[in-house]
Amino acid sequence: MSPRLPTVGRTSGAPALLVLLPGAYMSAADFVNAGFFTAVTRRRLPLDLLAVDLDLSLISSGEALPALQENVLAPARAAGCRHIWLGGISLGGLLALCHCADAPGSIDGLCLLAPYPGSRLTARAIAQGGGLANWQPSAEELADPEFRMWRWLQKPPPDFPVFVGYGAEDRFAAGMRRIADCFPPAASQVVPGGHEWPVWQILWNNFLDRRLLPV
Repeated sequence: MSPRLPTVGRTSGAPALLVLLPGAYMSAADFVNAGFFTAVTRRRLPLDLLAVDLDLSLISSGEALPALQENVLAPARAAGCRHIWLGGISLGGLLALCHCADAPGSIDGLCLLAPYPGSRLTARAIAQGGGLANWQPSAEELADPEFRMWRWLQKPPPDFPVFVGYGAEDRFAAGMRRIADCFPPAASQVVPGGHEWPVWQILWNNFLDRRLLPV
């Protein structure tokens, strides 16, 4: 049985659910403190919002995403939620992409705020393989969820709804741009700033105002 994951927020039977994953050394409560929940309430969106705490030890052991599916996403689908989106900041964005790659059909869209693009070793291996378009992952590489994520990004499902936002001065901006380039140009947004909450708050509000979720 997979470990239970603490969550912040509640489900009310809204037609759409967005599950948010925090970055490294962040907590689910940080989304509350940054006004993410208030922004949804202020717009009166028929949207349920849950933020999930993911312990770094669970991430390292590979237990975090199976637990997310078993304890959060699958029950929401079983309860009749028609539209389930997964989102995250930094490491949370990477994990959202990894889950999308490993559990096709489990979610209906992605909201990625400053998604961490993975390690330099992963980036170097893909570059040495001729770039993402030409890279052919080995069986050994595909044992790593980061490589599976990038394989999924080689050909995401057509018309899969995605929002990718990040700061122009983010220290990981080059890798984030490579992620954004895997989707249509309209799916991404770049705003001034670095890897910090004020940037993510702007992007969150802009994401909500785009009304990408069918709510």
